[in-house]
Amino acid sequence: MPTTLAQIDPAVNLFYDGVLLHRATPYLVHALFGQRRPIDQRNGNTAKFRRYLSLAKSTAPLLEGTTPTALTVSKTDITAQLNQYGAYVEYTDRVVFENQDPILTEFAELLGEHAGLSLDTVYRDIINAGLSVFRGGAVALRSSIATKATQAEFRKIKRTLRKALARYYTNNMKAGPGVGSSPIRASFYVIVHPDVVHDLEALGAGVWIPTHQYPDGGASAHENEVGSMDAFRFIESTEAKVFADSGATVGALGCASTSGVLCDVYSCLILAPDAYGIVDLKGKALENIVKPLGSGDDPLNQRGTTGWKAMTTAVILNDLWMMRYEVLATA
Repeated sequence: MPTTLAQIDPAVNLFYDGVLLHRATPYLVHALFGQRRPIDQRNGNTAKFRRYLSLAKSTAPLLEGTTPTALTVSKTDITAQLNQYGAYVEYTDRVVFENQDPILTEFAELLGEHAGLSLDTVYRDIINAGLSVFRGGAVALRSSIATKATQAEFRKIKRTLRKALARYYTNNMKAGPGVGSSPIRASFYVIVHPDVVHDLEALGAGVWIPTHQYPDGGASAHENEVGSMDAFRFIESTEAKVFADSGATVGALGCASTSGVLCDVYSCLILAPDAYGIVDLKGKALENIVKPLGSGDDPLNQRGTTGWKAMTTAVILNDLWMMRYEVLATA
């Protein structure tokens, strides 16, 4: 029978799990704002989210002595089914015996990075598949996009989200005594690529507020937060969705392009609270599995493995409370 993680000394397990999670966490940007819904083990693999629809207004006066008609409550159920992801590396006994590096620690750090990037991509692709989209220049097709991000279009998106009753994240900040500090209002969060951040920063003072000009000097900002504009706070990630060669012809647009022929289109993923959910299997959301030399079919103790495994998924809960703003970026 193969040796499992539970059969290795617990202190070793705890150490390597900690290394793996520490390395993975900074890369899970697309999990930051999802509603978490863990599933207990031995309780199936499907989570159900339920949303009750708002009741219709009652504006007619009551008739004397007459009981009004009862309101009807409606609900929407959304389900999400867990999927399993994982990967491992295999090493030989000579790598352990002859290498001066702490191999298992190095492998755990590499696998943690790999797990973070892999799961972040899984979440990203699920929540970027929503139907709410605003394309730069208000064009109908992605292939027609020929403009970069603008403050005016972000404000249009804000209006659309607010009309859909999307709420702000409310950790707003008043202007402080520091030189050049600016107030940060309750906002939506935006996951955005560094190429787009470059264009947003070019909008200049009075429009773009970098984190170091926050009232608290950026102390309360998310690890990857780079600035704010109007009712939006921006989280930078190199893993933000990019639709390569999907926009207008490069021509004189000066846009970033993978092929040099068509412009790349960037997703600015705008999120309100409860727009999407992250579902994990409790206790198995992400684990590091180490099998020492001699595990399995290895009679001469020549091979060992270390890997990661996760049971997780993401699901869109309310398409009206998120928006994919598709734009170009400067080359």
